[in-house]
Amino acid sequence: MYKRLLDYNDGEELEAVVLIKNSQLRHTKKGKLYLAMSFGDSSGEIRGNFWDANNQDAATFSAGTIVELDGKREEYQGQPQIKIYSLRVVGPEEGYDLKQFIKSAPEKISVMKEEINQYVFEILNPTWNRIVRFLLKKWGERFYDYPAGKSNHHAVRGGLAYHTLSMLRDAKAIADNYPQVDRSLLYAGCILHDMGKVLELTGPAATQYTTEGNLVGHLVLIDEQIMLAAKELNFDLEAEDILLLRHMVLSHHGKFEYGSPKLPALLEAELLHRIDDLDAAVYAITNALQNTRPGNFTDNIMSQGGRKFYRPKKDEPLTKARKLE
Repeated sequence: MYKRLLDYNDGEELEAVVLIKNSQLRHTKKGKLYLAMSFGDSSGEIRGNFWDANNQDAATFSAGTIVELDGKREEYQGQPQIKIYSLRVVGPEEGYDLKQFIKSAPEKISVMKEEINQYVFEILNPTWNRIVRFLLKKWGERFYDYPAGKSNHHAVRGGLAYHTLSMLRDAKAIADNYPQVDRSLLYAGCILHDMGKVLELTGPAATQYTTEGNLVGHLVLIDEQIMLAAKELNFDLEAEDILLLRHMVLSHHGKFEYGSPKLPALLEAELLHRIDDLDAAVYAITNALQNTRPGNFTDNIMSQGGRKFYRPKKDEPLTKARKLE
């Protein structure tokens, strides 16, 4: 039976074809070079160090390269890693496709698309509704395929749509609890806030930032797309509805130091920022905990201020409750 990368147990030797997700040439304390690497397939990612490397190795085993990995799964400080025996670049004639090595969001695209469309129906403001529909149609193929990030939260195929849908579910619960919230504006903001990433990123395989992603960024890119859509739909570009929607996407990072050109100045904009931050944090922490053995701490999670999170050894009350049943 074919085993995926994360199907191996500690101590097991493996020989698998995988994708190099990340590769950085570094120095040991003694000044020797090595490659700090991460490998991935549809099951997820795992790290490994390629010792006694050189500049040629760094060029050969770069991110986005499919390789045959020969090694053994081990544990280091509570985290899984691969002890690398050897690496071999897999040629195109061997018939492998990058898509085989990409982890996908846990929900099917068709299911996410249907649910997101239900939220679109609840955007009652005609201006916001038409702009959202216009941009979903324009960028829909990428929107449901792309990740939400290069390496942080929701960095999986379909991650952008999954992140958006998760935020919409949170937004619904908040709007149900606080009737003063403009549900239409909040839903429109959730759907559009990260859509600029279809222009900022290259796609789900060996994701990198595009030139416009590096020079402009997704907040400004989606603001531009809103203006282009409004012009195409013959809306007044200076109307308040347009300004409110633009403010939602431009302020959703919440703070200047997080790259937000404006601070939230609407209740819905503040909520959008907090929902976005909440969903990203839950995903990043959960992902790190899933790759951590019970009784150990995760690696430092950079998106969470470099903090480590503890994975409890057992959920004893739940275990007892199940026994009582």
